[in-house]
Amino acid sequence: MSTTARPRRSVLYMPGSNARALDKGRTLAADALILDLEDAVSPEAKTDARDQVLAAVAAGGYGHREVAIRVNGLDTPWGHADLAAVAGSGADAAVLPKVESADAVRRADAVLRAAGAPEDLAIWCMIETPRGVLHAEEIADAHPRLAVLVMGTSDLAKDLHCAHTQMRLPLLHSLSRCLLAARAAGLAIVDGVHLDLNDEAGFRRACEDGLALGFDGKTLIHPKTIATANEVFAPDADTVAWSRRVIEAHEAAARRGEGVVLLDGKLIENLHVEDAHRIVALAEAIERRGE
Repeated sequence: MSTTARPRRSVLYMPGSNARALDKGRTLAADALILDLEDAVSPEAKTDARDQVLAAVAAGGYGHREVAIRVNGLDTPWGHADLAAVAGSGADAAVLPKVESADAVRRADAVLRAAGAPEDLAIWCMIETPRGVLHAEEIADAHPRLAVLVMGTSDLAKDLHCAHTQMRLPLLHSLSRCLLAARAAGLAIVDGVHLDLNDEAGFRRACEDGLALGFDGKTLIHPKTIATANEVFAPDADTVAWSRRVIEAHEAAARRGEGVVLLDGKLIENLHVEDAHRIVALAEAIERRGE
């Protein structure tokens, strides 16, 4: 399955120091879980949290959920040991915080390789600083392990001294720049968190805006937001049905030796067919999960 066709509608942060949360993650409908060793864990609890996360991942039971571990930066006392531990953990990905250069990705990969990480252990890069946004293109092309860019809009807004407005206009340039970098490199990209858990209408609007911009899903800070994210970022039934018709019409045209075809008065070309295949693959992957 291509990187952007794998469901990542809902990507839930879970504090690595909270054993109850790690256990609850096995029952949630999130597409992916980020087990956090960084922001959500105090310095004195870092080592214990790492051991707890490793034990939870080793115990398994997360089913289809993509399990990623957010490590501390390599410039901290815990980062190297975190990455080395993730290498043999059985997790699907290591999430690197505050990535600002391609070299940071390559250094992380070197630590993973030295610790015996399998080739299919992915790297996800958090883009959450002005310098990270400015270097998003080189970061996205940094290494074959890289699979996902994760927007860290809370830290980014703090560094930009900008407001969290309803339409997120102060962040729009940064979001779009990172989207361009991700898509140019064939990567998935997920939107930043919505901080007001009491603002259900605002959260839905933020998901809809993220979908319109092109994001694959949204990072979340509470399980109660999973259902809305899954709903918004899943292709609706009409879109899936249309996509299947596009594929069928194009295949029929190809058998006739035609490169383009009209479907309900609309011109269908290869670019429409490629997107139709992506939408159908995403819908089928979601359907296999029984959601």
